[in-house]
Formats: sequence, structure tokens, C-alpha cells
Amino acid sequence: MYNFSIGVMLESFHTDIMTAIAKAAEVGASGVQIYATKGELSPDSLTSAKAKELLKVIKSHGLVVSALCGDLGQGFYRPDKNPSLIEKSKRILDFAEAFETNIVTTHIGVIPSNPDHERFKILQAACFELAEYADSKNAHFAIETGPEPAEVLKNFLDTLGSKGVAVNLDPANFVMVTGDDPVQAVYTLKDYIVHTHAKDGHRNYYRDPEKVYGLVESEMLASPSFTELPLGDGDVDFPAYIKALDDIGYHGFLTIEREVGDEPEKDIRRAVDFLNSIIK
Repeated sequence: MYNFSIGVMLESFHTDIMTAIAKAAEVGASGVQIYATKGELSPDSLTSAKAKELLKVIKSHGLVVSALCGDLGQGFYRPDKNPSLIEKSKRILDFAEAFETNIVTTHIGVIPSNPDHERFKILQAACFELAEYADSKNAHFAIETGPEPAEVLKNFLDTLGSKGVAVNLDPANFVMVTGDDPVQAVYTLKDYIVHTHAKDGHRNYYRDPEKVYGLVESEMLASPSFTELPLGDGDVDFPAYIKALDDIGYHGFLTIEREVGDEPEKDIRRAVDFLNSIIK
């Protein structure tokens, strides 16, 4: 038996947030992840009072918040835009406290393997600032895996000298984009993993990650180079993946993310059952 909690990204139900909270409880999850970048939950609109009110609803269903999603959809590529994006990211981390979590997941952009690359230095400068702020709050900005191989991400994180910027490990992104083995990635990134996604998929053919992650979200999800699949139908070896997480001492959330499909609730319920069949 493994000691993990199962979560669900609320947006994966493709319905309004109150209905999604109720559905998360109905399918047997114990936690939820929330997008904090859209509508009334965006950093420009959310207030601590609204956050606490929503948390009260979440708790009334026996749930906790595993993390916020703070992906602003732009990465941290451009020095002229980074100050604004960094400030918004900091505000999202502030709101995380009101939701009683200390994790905000995000995409920062594709990290070059060469530390002398100009973009590497731009991303590094942004992450130094994010890490410093997260450290001051005993919290984490967790970079979602996928845009680069695990070894490249580890080497980048090692340069920061902090766990304020950490890792949200999504095994399917490795399978679908870089071709990395997500099991080995757990061991490679073991010092930085603070949150994980439970997602599955298959790579149909190799496409440069720079091109994949350069697409807007709708185009990326429709990319013919990979197919996201229900848990257990793709190429992620979940028994080995979960064993690896246990081996490194990670016992946090396995948060189900289902970005496509016509029957999200059915797929999520099946995913909960699938994970329970491994961890219990």
C-alpha cells in the first residue's frame, strides 16, 4: 500500500467551478487543483475574501486544495514582459495561502540545454526572483515537466540554489513530447518534486518541443504529434512511476488532469479507480 492522495484539476470536468467541486468529491478525490489565472479567480480579480469563501465550499465537500495553477500562458521569455508576469505570479502565490496551499504550478517556457543561451539566462533571472519570493513564504512555484528533458530541467534548477522554484511532474508530457522515461525522470528530479499530475498519453511522432509549446493551448491540445489518453491507456507505466515516487519519499498528490475527451467525468472517475487499484 502506498501513501498518496488523489486530486483532480477542477477544470478537467469542463463545467462551472461549484459543480466541479461537487463532482470531485463524488468521484472519490480528496483534493482539487484550481486555475488561478482566469475570470474571477485571476490575480487581477481575486480577493482573499473570495478565496476563503471558495475554500469553505471546498472543505464542505471534504476536500483540500492540492495546488493552484498559475500558468499565465506566456512563459518568462521576454525581459520587457517579465516584471509584470512575475508580479502576477507573486500575487497568485499570495492567494495560495488563503486556499491553504503553498504550491503554484506553472510553465516557464522551454529551457535551453546550453546555460550560455540567452533564453536560459532570461529564464534564470526570472526564476531567481520567483524563488526568492517563494522562499520568503516557505512555498513553491512548481515548473510543469514536458518542454525539456528531465536532465535539462534538473541542471537549470541546480543553478538557482533554491527549492522555491521546484517541479510539478507530469509523466504524460514527457511521454508525449520529449520522449523521456517518466520513471527515470522521478529519480532525476527527486530533490525538486512537490506536486504531480496523473495524465497519460502516446507520442505519434516527434515534434520539436519548441514548436509544440509555442502553440496556443487549443492548438497544442489538437496537435497531431501526440494523443492524450485516459489513465492506463497510454504509455506511462503507472505502477513503476508510482513506485519511483514512493522510492524518493514523495507522498503528496497525484492530481488527475484530463484536458481532452467527450466524457471527462467518466474518464476522471475511471482514473480515480485506476490509481486506487495501484496505491491501495
